[in-house]
Amino acid sequence: MTNPEQPQGFLSLGQATARAIVVRAAARDRLQRTVLVHGPAGAGKDAFVDDLIALLLCQAADPAGRPCNVCRGCRGGRLRTHPDLVIGSPESWRDDRSGAGSIVAAARRWLAETAGAPIAGERRVVLVEGVDRANEQIQNALLKALEEPTGRHVFVLVADEVSRVLPTIRSRAQALRIGAVPREELAAWLTDRHRIAPDQADALARISEGLSGKAADFVENPALVTWRRKTQQELLDLLARGPADRFGSARDLLDEASRLHAQPDAEAEPIPVEDGGRPDSALQRQAALRIVEAWVSLARDLLVTKAGRPDLAPSAMLELDVAAAADRIDASRLPDFVGLLERMREGLLQNAAPQLALQVAMLSWPSTVRR
Repeated sequence: MTNPEQPQGFLSLGQATARAIVVRAAARDRLQRTVLVHGPAGAGKDAFVDDLIALLLCQAADPAGRPCNVCRGCRGGRLRTHPDLVIGSPESWRDDRSGAGSIVAAARRWLAETAGAPIAGERRVVLVEGVDRANEQIQNALLKALEEPTGRHVFVLVADEVSRVLPTIRSRAQALRIGAVPREELAAWLTDRHRIAPDQADALARISEGLSGKAADFVENPALVTWRRKTQQELLDLLARGPADRFGSARDLLDEASRLHAQPDAEAEPIPVEDGGRPDSALQRQAALRIVEAWVSLARDLLVTKAGRPDLAPSAMLELDVAAAADRIDASRLPDFVGLLERMREGLLQNAAPQLALQVAMLSWPSTVRR
């Protein structure tokens, strides 16, 4: 019997196209053996993947009613405790290395173990998170597993940067893009799901640029909103300052973002970092990527404000004087600067030095025009 408080179907927000593709295919038992869920960080991929896992493990008799969200398969899938769900990622393989073994060897061992038969249901679901963060050797090992199909296994691959997934893997997968949803829809969802005031929900929907995962993070970790406002205000202030101040600020911004990434709860005890109080390189790269995301958003806000559309600038919701800043700079350099940030983002994903990357960007950040 269905619980009236737990609706059937997908529970994630939006993504009508991706949802329709998998629901129709699953109902006809024609879902591809490999599914690649991709989209920008914060887009809500985890919530969509929870729905997809529930769909694949649902035990409801009528395929049209899956996921029912009340059966053991749905519940175990959503809790990620189902015996036929196995989960791997570059981070888990790194932790599973034995002795001086390599992460590649650990990934291969894990892939070999996933080949077992289902225990409780019709199929085994193999979830690979962060497949775009896996190196080429690991992706080639994964490709070999995908090339040896069985009717009782479904691979669900998740990636932020689909371009970093091998073309040979992409060609064997059903790609499902998870992206932004309309601001009004996201604001209504935040009000209903998180019980926040409509005006606050609208503000968070705007600064998250329609990405439901990012918006939910802002609700659950208010320190992220505070950090974003402080960082963007510092970047605006740097428009009127010289190279020395900019270089010093790059270091300070990186340290602060690293602390936030290590410990998002502002009321918790800070997590220790490496020798001398400086964060490790992996943490710094994640922090630098967070800064770049806020920086790109601010640069675009300056552009649209300069073009006479301040209503399209989400940063204004953080009470930043974007209009005054836009009036004081030569905005003709901003498109090239956004391109630089996008290239820098790609470099950080490929292990570029975080502080050096930020300092390079600081040199290209426009300066206030003297009047």
